[in-house]
Amino acid sequence: MNAVEIEQAITDLAARPFDAGEFPYAFLEAFGNKATTLKRLRSGNTNSSDVGGVLQRNNIHLAVAEPGAVTDTLAALRDSPATGRAKAKFILATDGTDFEAEDLASGETIACAYVDFPDHFGFFLPLAGISTVQQIRDSSFDIRATSRLNRLYTELLKDNPDWGRGAQRHEMNHFMARLIFCFFAEDTDIFATNSLFTHTVSQMSDGDASNTAEVISTIFLAMNTARNQRESAGIPRWADRFPYVNGGLFSGSSQVPRFSKISRSYLIHIGTLDWTKINPDIFGSMIQAVADEDERGELGMHYTSVPNILKVLNPLFLDELRNSLNEAGDNTRKLLNLRQRMARIRVFDPACGSGNFLVIAYKQMRELEAEINRRRNEADRASEIPLTNFRGIELRGFSAEIARLALIIAEYQCDVTWRGKQLALAEFLPLSADNWIVTDNALKLDWLSVCPPTGAAVKLLGDDLFQTPLDQAEISFENEGGETYICGNPPYLGSTWQSAEQKADLQALFDKRCKNWKSLDYVAGWFLKAADYCRHGSAAAAFVSTNSICQGQQVPILWPLVFATGCQISFAHTSFKWANLASHNAGVTVAIIGISSTPPAQRRIFSLDEQGQTVERLCEHINAYLISGPAVIVERASRPLSGQAEMSFGNKPVDGGHLLLSRPELQALQLTPEQHSRFIRRIYGSAEFIRGLERYCLWIDDQHLDEALAIPLIGQRIEAVKAMRLNSRDKGANEMAAHAHQMREMNIGKLQTIAMPCVSSESREYLPVGLLDNKSTVTNLAFALYDAPSWNMALLASRLHLVWIGTVCGKMKTDFRYSNTMGWNTFPIPQLTEKNITDLTSAAENILLAREAHFPATIADLYDPATMPDNLRAAHNHNDEIIERIYIGRRFKNDTERLEKLFEMYTRMTEQTAKRTKA
Repeated sequence: MNAVEIEQAITDLAARPFDAGEFPYAFLEAFGNKATTLKRLRSGNTNSSDVGGVLQRNNIHLAVAEPGAVTDTLAALRDSPATGRAKAKFILATDGTDFEAEDLASGETIACAYVDFPDHFGFFLPLAGISTVQQIRDSSFDIRATSRLNRLYTELLKDNPDWGRGAQRHEMNHFMARLIFCFFAEDTDIFATNSLFTHTVSQMSDGDASNTAEVISTIFLAMNTARNQRESAGIPRWADRFPYVNGGLFSGSSQVPRFSKISRSYLIHIGTLDWTKINPDIFGSMIQAVADEDERGELGMHYTSVPNILKVLNPLFLDELRNSLNEAGDNTRKLLNLRQRMARIRVFDPACGSGNFLVIAYKQMRELEAEINRRRNEADRASEIPLTNFRGIELRGFSAEIARLALIIAEYQCDVTWRGKQLALAEFLPLSADNWIVTDNALKLDWLSVCPPTGAAVKLLGDDLFQTPLDQAEISFENEGGETYICGNPPYLGSTWQSAEQKADLQALFDKRCKNWKSLDYVAGWFLKAADYCRHGSAAAAFVSTNSICQGQQVPILWPLVFATGCQISFAHTSFKWANLASHNAGVTVAIIGISSTPPAQRRIFSLDEQGQTVERLCEHINAYLISGPAVIVERASRPLSGQAEMSFGNKPVDGGHLLLSRPELQALQLTPEQHSRFIRRIYGSAEFIRGLERYCLWIDDQHLDEALAIPLIGQRIEAVKAMRLNSRDKGANEMAAHAHQMREMNIGKLQTIAMPCVSSESREYLPVGLLDNKSTVTNLAFALYDAPSWNMALLASRLHLVWIGTVCGKMKTDFRYSNTMGWNTFPIPQLTEKNITDLTSAAENILLAREAHFPATIADLYDPATMPDNLRAAHNHNDEIIERIYIGRRFKNDTERLEKLFEMYTRMTEQTAKRTKA
């Protein structure tokens, strides 16, 4: 369950009549516990409470108290020996009237009326495995409001199915935006009377909801009609109390969907929430989930936390503004210059969604401006930072509407905070009709038309603020621009998942610049567009991105194009999890990359240490792999650059499965020992090698073909291979039909084979390299070093090699994806002495012996980080120490230092190769 679903479940629980016997189980069910778990607790099998309550191990100890004894019951739960033995995180006591609970780790407590405990749902979210608790507590209102709006939205679609399709869907989304404004306005004195909208709908519409749509439509019409025109427009007296809003929010159609008794009830209930608590910086993404059919099933999971957004905005430009403020001190002239500079800064998000990044940037800049005004004794001065400097492009019309609405709400809240409610109200209405969020495809649109580096005039206008045509291309006002900072969290989408239209977007951008663009992630388009934009003025950009654009084959495609524009990487956050609100979420692994044509002398690299804390390092250069160092790019190499043994692909069967055998299929052949030895080999791909799966193959030399064909079942398999290859559309397969008894390659070690699976889980601390005998071979799902010395295995099994391939080879989803041409052939190896080779050989043998001691455990068993045997871990540590001392004479401090050394060696190695080639 996600946070929104949990909030809804406990709200329903609190609304039901209190059942003392059922409450503990209903409470646990609301936090996602399954029926089987609750059944065991009910039976007493897993309930070890010693105070007559319900105790769930590693979770919570809760009890229903006698009337008036809630505090005493909570104390009994706290003092209970069972609470400590079961390592409970929470204790909870209630009598159906009062409600008390405590977080035993932090000591934080809550005490409230029973009916109000859903207001504290964020307190208990660890019970559902949701770890982003503080972020959710800070946005608990947004989650509750989203839950209610979702109920209303889905109920309205039941009664108005046409409003969920085509043009009517836009009307529905526009209607929801209007409602949000009304709920906010009636609780923040923008409407002169508190709860004006909710009370008017409640009083003027009938209980059966027959005229609810008409009442709301009349209210909307009033807010779109100037005071001096209302009499002629026929606005009734009861609707005349609503102010003139303008700005396009209530213009156009005033049509309202039909309401039922249930949807009317939902609407009125939403109005009873305290909308002064809205957080416009994150509320937009929650509301987007309500209106987006694809996202509604994951309601609440598309939350972008403020700390994550600031990881982009702070190093992009906010940190520098804060430093300038500190340097200005109380110098009024310097403060004035800074304020004037900030008034001309443009923040531009070309994938703005519901406006999260723009709202956070606006609020942060308003806070800085307020401090400037305070130091200059001008605290009530009107802001000089226009909303229209916070510009965006968004593909989805409703998201663009919500982004503008969120910025309007943010402006009002900032005015209330920094200037006072009286001044804020005086200047809020009517809304401006300026339009600064464009609805369009950001990869097709000219960004200079949306956010020109100077105050260029506008040629194409939108109808109004909230009715933007889909083909609008330019902003409808002029103001002189200064610095421009481009930011956001564009869609990632690896090449496999891109639609035909998205492929076409990338083709239009990249096709004339490079021919191998098809493997690029979709987000690469935003980096190239941003780099091109930076050519035209004082600009810098930073995006959240999949870390794959800084790994593997995408690096030599994308980054030379970016660097060719004159941009360099100015700062970076290396890989971290961008989490959402789902329970037990894994998040997506991302990086944040900042680029600029005028980067600072000291670049900044942010990373997470072993405790999960952010660490900042300063350096002179950051390369495309987000490593401190010159802008080197690792290119595929057809042969090992360090002179080590050659690594080959395994054998590709191209057989329709007929040359490969399971153990039962092998037994069905009924071969003699001599035939088995001559015609059968054990074969390994990634799965067979890592998970210990048993697989065999027919291995027939030409001189033994007649003998093999004499065995009926083998003959049938060879004929089936021949038929498959002849029927293939692949000409290469057709040609192979003449050798239907063999795979495309027939490689096998005469003495031994060092095997490396193509794909391995990122959770393993070492790559699952291994040694095979001369009766075993590998498929094309593994790489092989045939008859290479064993010390090569020591290198492949090292931490040093793992961090290299994790960086230059890239990943498949989150798994390591090995490449011989990118990973092994480019791996820098220093000149080895005879002693080095002896030590490495011994280290490889120690790893193999440690594995052998745990036979028949598989590689998957042995390399599970939680259960890796001590002797195997020790063998790897010894191997790492030998290797790292060869490289730098000591152990490396961390992976960053490992990569910096490897890139330094790679740069030197390729320079020497280039010199030799030139000579």
